[in-house]
Amino acid sequence: MSRQQWMEYNEILFSAHSCAIEGNTFTVDDTRMLHEEGMGMVPVGRSLLECTEMSDHFRAFDYMTSHLQHPFDEELLKEVNRLTTEHTLAYRVPGAIAGEYTTEDMAAGDTVFGNHTELVARVPSLMASTERALANGQHPMVVAARWHGFYEYLHPFRDGNGRTGRLMSNFILLRADHPLLIIELADRNEYIAALRQIRTEGTDEHLVTFFFNVAMRRMRGELSQKEHNSRPMLFF
Repeated sequence: MSRQQWMEYNEILFSAHSCAIEGNTFTVDDTRMLHEEGMGMVPVGRSLLECTEMSDHFRAFDYMTSHLQHPFDEELLKEVNRLTTEHTLAYRVPGAIAGEYTTEDMAAGDTVFGNHTELVARVPSLMASTERALANGQHPMVVAARWHGFYEYLHPFRDGNGRTGRLMSNFILLRADHPLLIIELADRNEYIAALRQIRTEGTDEHLVTFFFNVAMRRMRGELSQKEHNSRPMLFF
């Protein structure tokens, strides 16, 4: 397939699974339909909020993939978050501004994050150290995993931290000509556990290993599909 077709294939899979991790009920087929038809075709049984969330994710993905030469900085991070949450944030958090850092302490699931002022203040250092790591030739998968873990620890936005984090991790990989990392809904528990171990054990080695395992599982799965679907079949 062409590069454009390959990116569309990835965009649909990645968007479906990344939003599903946060509770969106869209299937891959629902996501493909919305991607092809736009908001004029709402899949049966899906809410308008879910459609809007998915549509915003498409816009954030397209921005991310078309700005791979952009410095890995706060401006990029804020714009990706703004696009990710632009049309749903006002519904979920009235008064919050898409793309702006949280003004309140945060909690998600069973996790209460630290003092938001102190955590947000660390974001510039995280972005700068990550850019240096990439410039120094560290493995992009390791850099993407480590950045993702520390970013989720900081949880700097009022909403969309998970989706924004996964988009930005893929920015790192795509800029280095690596395939996208797609964390599937089925991997959610393992993924959350790896993130939790950063807080409980003070190490990101579990998340780095998880990133590599997800990438290898996907590669093996797609190669297996290609091999299986290349076998000769008997036609009647």
